[in-house]
Amino acid sequence: MGRRNKKGRNITGIVIIDKPTGRSSNHVLQQVKRLFDAKKAGHTGALDPLATGVLPICLGEATKVSSYLLDADKAYHVTCKLGEVTDSGDSDGEVLSTSTIPEFDEQSILSLLPKFMGEQDQVPPMFSALKYNGQPLYKLARQGIEVERKSRRITIYDIELLSITEESFTLAVRCSKGTYIRTLVEDISHALGSGGHVVMLRRVDAAGYTLEQAITIEQLEAIAEQGLLALDGELLATEDALPDWPAIVASDEMVVALRHGQTINVEQEFSAANVRLFDTKQAFLGLGEMSEQGVVAPKRVFVDHNE
Repeated sequence: MGRRNKKGRNITGIVIIDKPTGRSSNHVLQQVKRLFDAKKAGHTGALDPLATGVLPICLGEATKVSSYLLDADKAYHVTCKLGEVTDSGDSDGEVLSTSTIPEFDEQSILSLLPKFMGEQDQVPPMFSALKYNGQPLYKLARQGIEVERKSRRITIYDIELLSITEESFTLAVRCSKGTYIRTLVEDISHALGSGGHVVMLRRVDAAGYTLEQAITIEQLEAIAEQGLLALDGELLATEDALPDWPAIVASDEMVVALRHGQTINVEQEFSAANVRLFDTKQAFLGLGEMSEQGVVAPKRVFVDHNE
C-alpha cells in the first residue's frame, strides 16, 4: 500500500500561544495545527503540563527555524512552595518528604541567589522528556526506575525575587536553553534550609517572543469561527524569528542555485555568520551559512509551493 498524502494547507508562519495549565505542549500543538488546517506544525520547546505561557508554534516551512528557536534563551516566573519535596519537582508529583519551613525573609533569599547565577552544570530531573535507550525518562520515573543522567552546561543570566509568603517565594529567571527550572528551584529551597517544589511556572519569554504577543487557545478558536483568512492574520512572519541574523539578497540566478542545494558567492561586509536569505522581491527563502570569503551555503531553504 502506498503512503497516504498528508492532508492540510501549505501555510507558513509562527503563532505564539499562551499555553494553558494542565495540557501537554503536544496537545496544544495538535489543536493549533487542526485549527489552521496546517499540513505541518512543530513547537520550539515543550512546557510541562503544569506550566503556562509562551509557546511559539511553527507552521509549514517555519518548522525549519524551530531548532534555532529551541536553542534560544528563555525567561520564566516561578513560585516555589516550601516544606514538601515531590518526585517530579512540581505539584503534579507525589510527595516524597516533608520538612519544617524555617523562618526567612527577603534578605535570606537574596543572599542565596548569586550562588545560583552564571554558567554551571545541571543534572536533568528524572521527570523530563529526555530519553534513555529510546525511552523518555518520565516514563521510567513513573515506574520507580532511576537512571544516571549526564549533567548539562547551562547559564542562569539573572534571578530576581518577585515576592515571598511565609511558605513560598516567587522568582523571575532568565536562562539558557536546557535549563530545568524545577531543579533550580529545588536547589534554592534546599539552600534555604527546607525543601520545595514548583506550584506555578509561567514562561514569559522564549527566543524573544513575549506574552504580549501570545494568544490563548480560546481566543484562537473564536477567531477560527471567522474563517481561515482571519486565523492567518494571527501568524507572525518567519523571517522575523531570527532578527540578529544578517540578511542576504539573492539574485534570480542565485535563488535557483540555492534551491538546488548549491553555494553562492556574495559581496557582503559581514564576517562568517548564519544568515537569512531573501530574493530581490524580499520574499524569504530560508537560512544559510556564510563563510568569511562570502560563500553562502544553503542550510534550510523553504519549498516554493507556488512553483
